[in-house]
Amino acid sequence: MTLEDCRRFYAEEIELAANIRSRALAEALARVPREKFLGPGPWQIASAEQRVLATTGMVQLSYRTTEEVRHLYHNVVIVIDAARDVNNGQPSALARWIDALDLKAGHRVYHMGCGVGYYTAIMAELVGPGGSVVASEVLPDLAARARTNLSDYSNIEVHAGDGGQFDPGPCDAMLINAGVTHPHPLWVERLREGGRLVVPLTIAATPTLGQGVMLRITRERGGFSADIVTFLAICSCSSLRDPDREGILRTALTTGALLKVKSARLDPHDQADSCLMHGPGVCLSKAELVVSR
Repeated sequence: MTLEDCRRFYAEEIELAANIRSRALAEALARVPREKFLGPGPWQIASAEQRVLATTGMVQLSYRTTEEVRHLYHNVVIVIDAARDVNNGQPSALARWIDALDLKAGHRVYHMGCGVGYYTAIMAELVGPGGSVVASEVLPDLAARARTNLSDYSNIEVHAGDGGQFDPGPCDAMLINAGVTHPHPLWVERLREGGRLVVPLTIAATPTLGQGVMLRITRERGGFSADIVTFLAICSCSSLRDPDREGILRTALTTGALLKVKSARLDPHDQADSCLMHGPGVCLSKAELVVSR
């Protein structure tokens, strides 16, 4: 089996495992060489499920070491920096989140927490040369690696620094790849009409990892609709983590109330029965959005 065959098998595996709708996304997964972004082998791999179980103390986290490039073309997490618990994330999870953005040719995308750039490249393939991807990475050495890895893409720019403090400008889509306790109002404000923000809302499970849900906020003509994409475990953001908001989020998650989310509000208002996560900035609500025609 050639590497091209492995990539096509991998793309089909992820397409089915993630139940993705976009044929273009599956084709991008088959085109972009994952090994290019991971550095030379040997590599350490593990299942995402094992990492989640390890956070509960139920199992001891262990990685399998491989020198086989073909092993990278499975639905596995791959270590980038073990000491800092940084990994190239589970393909089926990232594919599902990217699919939720509904990317089209010509779109402008913000990718916060781009790591070494593999999934940034996937999104650049989807928006094409007429679109663009703005990426940020808080770890300077990873940002430098991402710039090198993505140097063949004229439609990508990578910024080193805290993505929570970065203004990406108007965007059609945003993928936030680090757990926060609340959506950043700036991200919501920067969405163009029809634009989608996919952002992980998490409560701390370990000092570096959080668990929660992936929330999607879409700008409509009458405001912002919202829904849940998936449950998840993900590395925590270095900013945009507020203890008070985390307490509100914990209650909304443990009671299941957040699963009823239908809309997001930026306007100042008193707390109402429909508010699921009320606070300054963005309030998540179970009230249906009335879309203007």
